Amino acid sequence: MAERTLLVANRGEIAVRIFDTCRRLGLRTAAVVGPGDEGALHTRVADVAIPVASYLDADALVAVARAAGADLVHPGYGFLAESAAFAEAVGAAGLIWVGPPPAALRGGGDKLEAKRIAAAAGVPTLPMGTPDELGFPLLVKATAGGGGRGMRVVHRRDELDDALEAASREAEAAFGDGTVYCERYLAHPRHVEVQLIGDRHGTVLALGARDCSVQRRHQKVVEESPPPKLGRALVERIERHAVAFATALEYESAGTAEFLVDGDEVFFLELNG
Repeated sequence: MAERTLLVANRGEIAVRIFDTCRRLGLRTAAVVGPGDEGALHTRVADVAIPVASYLDADALVAVARAAGADLVHPGYGFLAESAAFAEAVGAAGLIWVGPPPAALRGGGDKLEAKRIAAAAGVPTLPMGTPDELGFPLLVKATAGGGGRGMRVVHRRDELDDALEAASREAEAAFGDGTVYCERYLAHPRHVEVQLIGDRHGTVLALGARDCSVQRRHQKVVEESPPPKLGRALVERIERHAVAFATALEYESAGTAEFLVDGDEVFFLELNG
């Protein structure tokens, strides 16, 4: 059987760790070299390294994969890892996408669609609605992207118009989609995540939970597993919700389901590939 080649459409430690696993599996490896990364570690540990103008150019990455003789493309995380269009382009080129299928990326990446899927699967989500329905404080949130961008907490009605405009503008600049919505705001919830793994046969497993509540500007600073001072029954309930959502999404590969926990209440937040 001919040796198979995997290209990692990413850089740095992410690519290095994937290459290490490839070596153990007997896979040949290909790295992409973005501007300024010439001679970087990930380019030196791969079997072949090919320049690319940008880690965000899907067409260029597919072309590089073909030039490297790759059979498989692994996106790593960040950059285009959650791009349904990139996953589709890889498949259209006759290559194997090592990640969630495009439909799952699309459904999980749109927060409104993800809320709809979660509700249909019996997974609780934070209430959405108009400011009059929700009251104040409330949270203005972008439907696309993540990382805290396109989010604004609104404490009073006279702050609402400015918050909607600012959140929409930020989301449009960051994600190319300025759609925002309003949902119930939780002042001091815990942020709990569940690691998932799914296969193409419909099996989804929860591999454990972790507490990610220590954050700065909506970016996690510390992750602790198992979540401290969170009862086992509650953790198991969160894990069941995570599996239910991923199953409804027909999710494959590794992923992270995120939840907010407020006392005994649990609310699905999003799923990241």
